[in-house]
Amino acid sequence: MLGAVLMVILLVIVMPVGILVGGAVVASLLGGLLKSDVDASHEGSELLEVSEANPYAGPA
Repeated sequence: MLGAVLMVILLVIVMPVGILVGGAVVASLLGGLLKSDVDASHEGSELLEVSEANPYAGPA
């Protein structure tokens, strides 16, 4: 009986949370890697300045 309860807890709580957290970690690593690669390949472009600007700062 204890084994069945532990298996249900594992399948319902532990695994979905682990999958979601693991996916978030992979997404953040992939996003950071791709952003640094694109920033390096577009160095000197005016679009790089636009992408790094704060749109809520108002006109300069």
